[in-house]
Amino acid sequence: MKKILSFLAVFTSLSFLIPTFAFAQSDIQSIPAPEGLMAFASVIPIIVILVLLFMKVDMLIAGFVGGVLAMVIGGITLVRANELLLSSIPTMLTITVPIINSAIATAVFKSGGYSSALALVRRAIGEKVEYFAAFIVILMAAATYMSGIGGGTAMVLAPLAFAAVGAIPELIAAMCLAAAVSFTTSPASLESSIVTNLTGASITDYISTMRPFWLLFVLIAVLIGFFGAKKRKILFQGEEDEAIKNKTNKELFINTIPAIFLLFAVIAGPVINKAIGMPILGPLAYLVITIGLIAVCTDFNLKQSSTALVEGSNYILTRLFQVGIFITFINIIGETGAFSAIVETAKLAPENFLVPALVIAGYAVGVPAGAYVGTILTLILPIAVSLNIPLLAVGFITMGVGLGSQMSFVNITMQAQSSGFDIPILQVVKGNSKWILASLALLVVLSFVL
Repeated sequence: MKKILSFLAVFTSLSFLIPTFAFAQSDIQSIPAPEGLMAFASVIPIIVILVLLFMKVDMLIAGFVGGVLAMVIGGITLVRANELLLSSIPTMLTITVPIINSAIATAVFKSGGYSSALALVRRAIGEKVEYFAAFIVILMAAATYMSGIGGGTAMVLAPLAFAAVGAIPELIAAMCLAAAVSFTTSPASLESSIVTNLTGASITDYISTMRPFWLLFVLIAVLIGFFGAKKRKILFQGEEDEAIKNKTNKELFINTIPAIFLLFAVIAGPVINKAIGMPILGPLAYLVITIGLIAVCTDFNLKQSSTALVEGSNYILTRLFQVGIFITFINIIGETGAFSAIVETAKLAPENFLVPALVIAGYAVGVPAGAYVGTILTLILPIAVSLNIPLLAVGFITMGVGLGSQMSFVNITMQAQSSGFDIPILQVVKGNSKWILASLALLVVLSFVL
């Protein structure tokens, strides 16, 4: 331990002595890729962080080590590092929709809404939980596609899935895969907006171009969830308590109304809001309505419902603060041009392999920096657009970044899965790896053939 501390002390001291390179600019999107030995050196901190994370080193410690290495390699001063910290944390804490959805979903969970839904499903389908698993994946895809936000959807669905069947690795991976391909091709997402802005294509053209491949990967995700649950021969978790057993199906259905409404709001809200031209079913509306429904339809009174709402935000706010600190170290690495170097390396591939190489590059950048998929796209897609590749190829690259984000320790959807399924995020990453990498391989093949 003393050796490690001494090592870091030396590195920190050196960071004040090495002059700042020209590419350490304030806007990470404008940082040019370093050349020669510097290009290789700039990627070392990313590799170090990934190795430490998979060795189960604490996320912040791993990020700190990588950040200090990047400061030394890129000559980044402590002043600049402080600026990045003060901008990274507020940015993460402004991701309000996942915070709101997490709080509401927790209130619904505590009020017994999910337990009642579980009882209804159990009575309807017996012990065939594979159908329930497939249903959860479909909901994950639909809600994310409609809202453009995977993390907020996972906040709602993960606790429901966990209460029903436990932490099935295949189901978690299927939900993450469905989220990745949905928010990267959604008509309402930031990612789709960036694609259309950079390519000049209309949102309608992009969505229609990508829809067959969105459906293909969603179908794959549904099959993963279905057969994963079937293979493991999982039964519904736990027994109904006396309160549930004594309730009729009608009473249970009334208890589930808050959960049904919340899912409806997450899925259909964006479409309704767009059709009306105002956020009539936006976060404020469905927050108030859901809490009111909990007070009316469950055993919770209004005070208990409000308390559950506030307490439900504790976990996600804590995680966002943690992720904000980690993202500071990622941004320090970005200042060295590391992400641009990865993309520039992909450009060295032969013309026929260029798009697959960019897909892989997008995935590679998405793994360590998956909290900022939009930012990653602004680094990668300008290169793709400058090479005049088709809109479909741009969509594949965007999907590649999305897949990488589902292997990221700092992605909000991954944090939501970790929380909802009550398992360490490392376990989520390990469970996802086989299925996400297989999906990446299929995406690479498609990008090569089409």
